[in-house]
Amino acid sequence: MEYIYGIHAVDSLLRQNPAAVRMLWVQQGREDKRMARLLELARNQGVAVARKPRQALEELVSGRHQGVVAELRDAPPAGEGGGSNMWSEADLLRALDDGEGPALLLVLDGVTDPHNLGACLRSADAAGVDAVIVPRDRAADLSPVSRKVACGAAEVVPFVRVTNLARTLQALKERGVWLYGTAGEAQQSLYASDLTLPLALVMGAEGAGMRRLTREQCDFLVSLPMAGSVSSLNVSVASGICLFEARRQRLAGSG
Repeated sequence: MEYIYGIHAVDSLLRQNPAAVRMLWVQQGREDKRMARLLELARNQGVAVARKPRQALEELVSGRHQGVVAELRDAPPAGEGGGSNMWSEADLLRALDDGEGPALLLVLDGVTDPHNLGACLRSADAAGVDAVIVPRDRAADLSPVSRKVACGAAEVVPFVRVTNLARTLQALKERGVWLYGTAGEAQQSLYASDLTLPLALVMGAEGAGMRRLTREQCDFLVSLPMAGSVSSLNVSVASGICLFEARRQRLAGSG
């Protein structure tokens, strides 16, 4: 059984995909305004609600649940179930073929920490990313932890798990998407790069960076100029900086 917990994550789930919720478990005795709003939303969406003692909720999930846990139904396959943001590779390519304006994609090559995945999704949503792409193997998937950190972004940002990342990157290039890989040793600065093009920002795994096959697919390698004593940034922080530089350039160009 899969659960999503925390006020922000559950609120977003109820707004975006209430049909995915089998039961909403709420802590007995919690009657504050935030919970009242959440319960009203659940009733309006036709979601069943039941009460449990705090200890029972803590037995369901290991994280900080804030008094609310959503029990999920079995998920439909990617690309099925209207409105789902769980895309297949075919969904992604079709969206690129049909889309308007320059694409902005985030590719996470082997990011395994669910906290980092959640933070990347939150930044991706804020920056207007069209989709987040991850490999199916040896990478974090959407989980209660990543969903909670994402604060609702995990329910709205198109999320694409692919079997062969190198093949997917090649398919993006064939559709006119430029691949910008991040590497600490790259000579080209992020800020000297044209990020108004249709592009996919490729971020490597924590510590190891991009895999060789992924790196070879990139059209450009860019780096973030570092002024302090640290040599690198957390992948979610670096993703946010890069995505918002792309957004800044695009807004400046549209003005």
